[in-house]
Amino acid sequence: MLDIDERDDDLYFLPLGGSDEIGMNVNLYGYAGRWLMVDLGITFADESMPGLDIILPDVGPIVRHRDRLEGLLLTHGHEDHIGAVPHLWPQLRCPIWCTPFTASLLRRKLEDAGILREVDLREVPLGANFVIGPFEIELIRQTHSIPEPSAVVLRCGAGTVVHTGDWKFDPTPFVGDATDFDALRAVGDEGVLALIGDSTNVFEPGSTGSEAEVRMALTELFDQYNGRIAVTCFASNVARLESIALAAAANDRQTALVGRSLWRMHDAAKENGYLADAPAFVSEADAGFFPEDKIVLICTGSQGEPRAALSRVAEGTHPHVTLGEGDVCIYSSRQIPGNEVAIARIQNKLASRGVEIFTTEDHPGVHVSGHPARDDLARMYQIIRPQIAVPVHGDARHLREHARLARACQVPEAVVPSNGSLIRLRAGAAAIVDHIETGCQTIDGGRLVPLGSAPIQARRHMLYNGAASVTLVLDTAGKLRAEPQVSFQGVADGRDGADLTADAADSVREAVRNLSVADRRDDEAVRDARAARGAANGEGRARQATGHRRACCPGVKAGRNA
Repeated sequence: MLDIDERDDDLYFLPLGGSDEIGMNVNLYGYAGRWLMVDLGITFADESMPGLDIILPDVGPIVRHRDRLEGLLLTHGHEDHIGAVPHLWPQLRCPIWCTPFTASLLRRKLEDAGILREVDLREVPLGANFVIGPFEIELIRQTHSIPEPSAVVLRCGAGTVVHTGDWKFDPTPFVGDATDFDALRAVGDEGVLALIGDSTNVFEPGSTGSEAEVRMALTELFDQYNGRIAVTCFASNVARLESIALAAAANDRQTALVGRSLWRMHDAAKENGYLADAPAFVSEADAGFFPEDKIVLICTGSQGEPRAALSRVAEGTHPHVTLGEGDVCIYSSRQIPGNEVAIARIQNKLASRGVEIFTTEDHPGVHVSGHPARDDLARMYQIIRPQIAVPVHGDARHLREHARLARACQVPEAVVPSNGSLIRLRAGAAAIVDHIETGCQTIDGGRLVPLGSAPIQARRHMLYNGAASVTLVLDTAGKLRAEPQVSFQGVADGRDGADLTADAADSVREAVRNLSVADRRDDEAVRDARAARGAANGEGRARQATGHRRACCPGVKAGRNA
């Protein structure tokens, strides 16, 4: 269905990521036979995905129609909106449009990937108006937890759409300008066909707080402690970095950045004129030379990432930074759903070292969200007054609640998508008209592989169920020349393990005997013969031995001996 006819005068919206989930945002708009992609992000792997770091959307549906793709437009520089670009752009090979700060971040990523010189990266100013294929584009300045977030206004023959991206209404953002309400009102007065909107905080009552509140809260909190103070936050929250530095300066402390991503964000911000009012930051190597009551450490790792600075500090393996009895760690961030266990693990390790932990549960003022709460969403609908609402950027509960809120705000139609929902944006007849198969992929060993691929699935099986392997030596006539070697990992040990291995070996011998002479001479037939079944028969014993675990057999080795 992505090969829409150029004579089709309807406008279509297709999310390939970011609907039914928070993160990995990638959206497509189709009109007159052409497509425009808005954002191309990642999400992060959790503990159910061993050995993996990031998850990327499958852009295969549009890659198959790459000749119809006009380009990629980025709303802002967060990883869930730009993180997949260096990995997936080689499949798309289209121009990219973004504002200066986002371009600074993206250039670093493209340089690391070795493709910067290949990419047609088109930097546009804040509030720009330009044309991409059949779409007239206007960017409207907003506030969020990163510089230069933009709402995207797409105008075409079918009408006007407002794609909000990530946003909030913050009258005192400190870094960057406040929301351009005049531009939003002008678009609303013009008439809007559809609003495609952020659903992250739809369950939060009231309005989202301002960065000014955080700066004040941190200043007061720092004043209460004489030991080392560590603050962990999202590296991309440039306003928060400035707030922490100014709160530290108000308490006669210097601020150190601990973690490479913080310095990357710092450098990109400086390139674009941000952080001009913040005191100079010191390196993590120099932080140890300051007295305990004269330093604040900003650390990466607010989401429990195992390789981040705070994780290494909690483990006691960081080369420059230590925290201990009498020190404080402040979580100036929210927990992304799914990261609760990883975050708790780091917090417990810090607590075991005598570090006092502060979160928004203890001190709500240490963080404010970058997303709109319910009253903010209602205000946006009052300004834009769309005919259709399409909630995105949320899981199923968020999207459905956002749709209910939109209808309560007198929006005539609301369509709840999932990834792959092809939505026709037509006033009075908005509907999901088709479903495109979507999926996820990851990077494993430097290669893009589907998340459902056999090696990834086998790894999951081994993580939760243990593993079994069988080695056979057969002669050219198909006769066993040695006893089958069966091994189990993570299934049973001691007497139970020995009994299980013996039973499995018996089953393997039986499976080989049941093969025809011809099949015994064929290695593939032997592998498929459930000698693998031998391990499976032993699996029943494994369940008896362990109470609940079962073995996954990743393969059978069949060697030949003349």
